Amino acid sequence: MGRKHTHSLCLIAGAVGLISVAFIHDKYSLLLTMAGVGMAWASTLSMPYSVLAGSLPKEKTGVYMGIFNFFIVTPEIIASLFFGWVMNHLLHNNRLTAVVAGGCFMLVAALLMQRVYDPGEEALRVEVKDSAQLAGTAAR
Repeated sequence: MGRKHTHSLCLIAGAVGLISVAFIHDKYSLLLTMAGVGMAWASTLSMPYSVLAGSLPKEKTGVYMGIFNFFIVTPEIIASLFFGWVMNHLLHNNRLTAVVAGGCFMLVAALLMQRVYDPGEEALRVEVKDSAQLAGTAAR
C-alpha cells in the first residue's frame, strides 16, 4: 500500500471521525468514531517523518529532520495565538463547527498527501519485487 497511501487512509479515518461528531449523538457510538481520530493522530506523529526520511541523505538526516520540525511547530504556535480570534469572529464560538472544520481540513490533507513524491516508497517496491523474483528462482 505504501506510506503516503497509508497516511491518507488514516487521515480519512480521522476526518470521518471528526465530521461524524455532528451527526452521531450516542456517546458509545462516538467512542467508536474516535478510533478513527486516534488512527489519524498516530499516523500524523510518524508517517510524515517516515516519508521525509526516505528522501534524505543519511549524513544529513538529523539536520533536515530538525528543519522539518520547524514546519510542524510554527503552524501550531500560530494556531495557538490566533485560533481564539477565529473562534470568536468566524465560527461564533461554535465548537462543533470547529471540530467539523478540522475534519474537512483533514480530508484536504489526505488528498494533498497523494501529491507527495516518496522515493523511499519506490525503493521499497523495487526491493519487494527483487525479493519476490529471488524467491521464485529459489523455488525452482
